[in-house]
Amino acid sequence: MTVLLTGADLQAQPEPGAANWKTWFISSVSDHRLPPPPAYKNEIGQVLLAQQALDSAGWQQLLYWNAGAPGYHWVDMVKDLWMSDTGYNGALANMLVGVAIYDATIAAWDTKYAYNRPRPFTADKRIKVYVPKPESPSYPCEYSVAAGVAVTIIGHYFPHMHDSVNKMAQQLMTARIAAGAAFPGDTRAGFELGKTIAQREIDRTKGFTPGTAWDGKMPQGPGVWKGKRPMFPLAGTNKTVVLDSSSQFRPAPPPDFAKEMEEMKRYNQTFSSRANAFYWAGSQFWYDALNKKIFEHNLHLNPPRAARIYALTAIGSYDGFVACWDAKYAYWGLRPDQYDTTWHPLIPTPPFPGYPSGHAALSGVMGELYAYFFPADKVYFRKKAKDAAESRFQAGIHFRSDNTVALELGSKVANAIIQRAKRDGAEDTPETKVFFPKKPVGH
Repeated sequence: MTVLLTGADLQAQPEPGAANWKTWFISSVSDHRLPPPPAYKNEIGQVLLAQQALDSAGWQQLLYWNAGAPGYHWVDMVKDLWMSDTGYNGALANMLVGVAIYDATIAAWDTKYAYNRPRPFTADKRIKVYVPKPESPSYPCEYSVAAGVAVTIIGHYFPHMHDSVNKMAQQLMTARIAAGAAFPGDTRAGFELGKTIAQREIDRTKGFTPGTAWDGKMPQGPGVWKGKRPMFPLAGTNKTVVLDSSSQFRPAPPPDFAKEMEEMKRYNQTFSSRANAFYWAGSQFWYDALNKKIFEHNLHLNPPRAARIYALTAIGSYDGFVACWDAKYAYWGLRPDQYDTTWHPLIPTPPFPGYPSGHAALSGVMGELYAYFFPADKVYFRKKAKDAAESRFQAGIHFRSDNTVALELGSKVANAIIQRAKRDGAEDTPETKVFFPKKPVGH
C-alpha cells in the first residue's frame, strides 16, 4: 500500500526548489522574475475590508475559486471549449493552457522564494484564513498566475469568451484576497505574470497549426473512407511538442478488413458490452479520474506538482491527437458501416476515417501517463484504456485492428512524454518519493 501525504504534510513541503524544474516554452524563469513586492503593511487594511464585506455571493465565489489547484477550473473550461471547436486551434489552446500554467507557475516559484513575502494571515493576526493554509510565499499569487494565463489564451483563441474570462479572473483575485491567502499586490502581479508568459507561448507556437486550407482531395477506390466533409483532415500536419513529428509512430497500413467484419457480425452483444459502448461514447472519464486522483493525493495543495501533471496530460492529449490524425489521413481507413452498408452500429459513426481509433489512441496515452503519475493504480488505468478501446468495437464503429493499433500508438506517445518528464528535475525532490514511488511502501 502506498503511503500518501496528508494536507498538513504537503503544507510543510511547498516545493521550494520548483524554480529549477525545466519549462516547456520559456527558456529561463529568471528572465521573468518580478520586481520586489510593495510593502504589505499598506495592504493589510484592504484584506481586512474584503473579509468584512463578505456576503452570501462573496462566500460562494470564495469557495468556488479556491477549490482545487490553481489550474483546476481553467483546465476544465478549455477542455469544453476545445470539444466545441470546429477549427484547428482548439487542441492547441487546450495544450497551451495546461503548459503555460505550468511554465508560469515555475516562474512564479522563482519570484516567491526570491522575496519570501509572508501571507496575509501570517502578517497580521486579525486576518482570518478561509482556505487550507498555503506555506509558500505570498508574492505572486499562484491562482492569479493561472488566471492570467487562461484569460490570455482563451481570449485569444475564443474571442467570444474574452469578456467572460476576464470577469472570472477578477472574481478569482477578489476571492483570494477575501480568503486571506493573498494581498492585492500579489494578485495583480500574478495576473500580469501569467498574461506575459501566456502571450510568449502563443507567439512561440505560431505555425503549429495548418496555415493553408485543405485542398479537398480524397483518395478513391475500394477500402478507403467515403464522406463529404471529413473532420480535421489537416490535423496530422500540426507541429508536435514532444514527438519529432506527427508521423514518428505512424502504424503500418490497415489490413483487409474482411475477417474483422465477419468477427464484428458474429460478436454476441450483451448488456455489459452495450453499456461499455455507450459509457465511453459520452464519458469524460480521463478528465474526471485525473482530478479525483489529484484530490485524493492532496496534490491540489501543491501547485507546481499539480501544474506539472496538467501540463503533461495536455501535451499527451495534443501530441496523441495529432499523431492519430496523421495516421487517419495517411490511410483513410474506412468504417464498418462503409465496408458493409447493411451494418448498423450502436452509435452514430464519426465523420472521419476509422484507422486508427481516436478514442483508443488517446486512452492509450492517458492510461500510460496516469500509470506514471499514480503507479499504485497503473493496472487500473491500463485496464480502463483497454475498456475504452474495446468500446469502439462494441459500438460497431471501429474494426478491432483500429483499436489495437491505436492503443499501441498512444502508449508510444505517452512513453516519449514520460521520458522527457523524467528529465525535468521534478523527480529529484523528496516529494517524488511519495508521489512517484519506485515500489509500494508500507503494508
